[in-house]
Amino acid sequence: MTSKRNVYLDKKTLAEARDLLFRQFPMYGRLDREMASVPDAVGRVLAEPVFARLSSPNFHAAAMDGIAVKADETFGASEGAPKSLALGRQAFPVNTGHVMPEHADAVIMIENVVALDEDTVQIEAPAFPWQHVRKMGEDIVATELLFARDHEVTPYCLGALLSGGIFSVAVHQKPKVLIIPTGSELVDWRGADSVDPAPGQVLESNSFVLGKLCEKCGADWERHEKIMDDADRIKTAVKAAADGSFDIILVVGGSSAGSEDYAREVVSSLGKVLVHGVTIMPGKPVVIGSVSDIPVFGIPGYPVSAIVAFEQFVQPLIRAALGQPDLERHQASVTPTRKIASKLGVEEFLRVKLGRVGERIVATPLPRGAGVITSITEADGIIRIANHLEGLPENEPIAAELLRPLSAIRNTLVVVGSHDNTLDILGDELRARHTGLTLSSSHVGSMGGLMALKRGGCHLAGSHLLDTADGSYNLSYIKRFLPDTPVRVVNLVFRDQGLMVAPGNPKNIGGIEDLARDDVRFVNRQGGSGTRILLDYRLGQLGIDPSAIQGYENEEFTHMSVAVAVLSRAADAGLGIHAAARALDLGFIPVVTEQYDLIIPTVFFETDMIRELLETIRSERFKARVRALGGYGIEKTGEIIL
Repeated sequence: MTSKRNVYLDKKTLAEARDLLFRQFPMYGRLDREMASVPDAVGRVLAEPVFARLSSPNFHAAAMDGIAVKADETFGASEGAPKSLALGRQAFPVNTGHVMPEHADAVIMIENVVALDEDTVQIEAPAFPWQHVRKMGEDIVATELLFARDHEVTPYCLGALLSGGIFSVAVHQKPKVLIIPTGSELVDWRGADSVDPAPGQVLESNSFVLGKLCEKCGADWERHEKIMDDADRIKTAVKAAADGSFDIILVVGGSSAGSEDYAREVVSSLGKVLVHGVTIMPGKPVVIGSVSDIPVFGIPGYPVSAIVAFEQFVQPLIRAALGQPDLERHQASVTPTRKIASKLGVEEFLRVKLGRVGERIVATPLPRGAGVITSITEADGIIRIANHLEGLPENEPIAAELLRPLSAIRNTLVVVGSHDNTLDILGDELRARHTGLTLSSSHVGSMGGLMALKRGGCHLAGSHLLDTADGSYNLSYIKRFLPDTPVRVVNLVFRDQGLMVAPGNPKNIGGIEDLARDDVRFVNRQGGSGTRILLDYRLGQLGIDPSAIQGYENEEFTHMSVAVAVLSRAADAGLGIHAAARALDLGFIPVVTEQYDLIIPTVFFETDMIRELLETIRSERFKARVRALGGYGIEKTGEIIL
């Protein structure tokens, strides 16, 4: 097969693509059935209705400890006229669950029975027929329908099935999915070559993620060994799998429009391409095709795209084959705290962090790249932005699909502002001390944190804003930008800021003044960050025009992102904290020791969550872990400054 660049000839909307998929593949009824023991059937789907073989209970049973009696022989008993009953003839001692004696039709609780002697008991109230008796068939009557076909067996179902005399059931066979990872860049993490992938190599994870997603929705899966970017080898694997051994085939990677993207070419050569390209983001490059009447998907190689494509197309197809509705997430009304732009004509699946701040659940967007797997792992929810919208306005509620329980979101402390490595430790220590409490941090810079506080979009903000007039931190900015928001200020750490450079400092960079050299490439922090304000202040002191610095316009949002840029040689230097340089074994040239504070609105300061946060910050364990990072001072950690 020859290699050529693909073109998205006719992209479908999500609704159009799904409609086409289900019309082409009416999966229900394709699966064979098999027998499974009742305990092993949990999580499986019934292929036939199940009728009870036995009644439960299958005898009249005492429901209390006491005496079994014939009710009409107790009539007339009262406190003023107690009635005596002969043991063994009119009254029969029973325990809970015992078979009722013949002719007895009621039980009197032992507490209401007085023993007169070894042969006689006395009662002071009559019994009524079937009092404290579990009648035969009270729970289940033989021949009654226990569960209809296509019912998913749960642990709760076991008791009913076993009590009804059912020990094995007919279930649908699980759909079989073959996952074929493709790409010359892939490295198998299970092999010795995965310890240190070379530049251009990628640890293959998509097939395992997709496989576990298959399990979650009721399918079995098999992983084909990785295949290089070779159309003929991919074709051979798909053709062999389409012989009836599998119900669904996923070709992972190679679904886009590049010259080495072969999924569409392979499907069209073996069968028919139904869809190539869907107007969703991420997930656009998905391929849907038919080979020997088997659905074949070209799944995008970027992790988030792969997950979205699976959940929107493969998952509902698996569920349909089992006669089950698609898995649906709970939803909640959330409020974006800033405007969010989106592309017209594309339905976007926006990953967001969520937390309850006051009476609202606020939403903060995560990075949108299709390859940013942490945008899924860190997300609390997904907002779907319709294809006719160019974005979302701030402070207008919108529905979000929840990836975490609402109870967990309510117990989330939302911190927005400047990035610092100690926030990760703080979040971990908080979870260790209080398992129900989490810390969710979004890195938008110190000024972004103050603006989030002003909008009511977070519980606290991390900030290290230098007042160049007097050398103080944060207080003058609070006074200027939060005049109507009463806040408290708590010191988290003092930290060393400086230039991160490659190990050994091969460019012999000595300080800020060297950033203007022609042979030095710089990576900056975003506007509004405390680090950017510090840099601009020092450049002004030195009389250096920012335009003279190569890379001044290249921005990152965290200290670790700056450190990675230096480590990868994308830049020769970047301004950041010592802890970030030390984490990646970079060189570090000190510039200043600065103050990093947490700014907390007074309205939240006395809440249980903030109280627990402050106790964690002041704990010796937290301080010890911060000290171990290097480049931090903890002499005022936990002190209230304002």
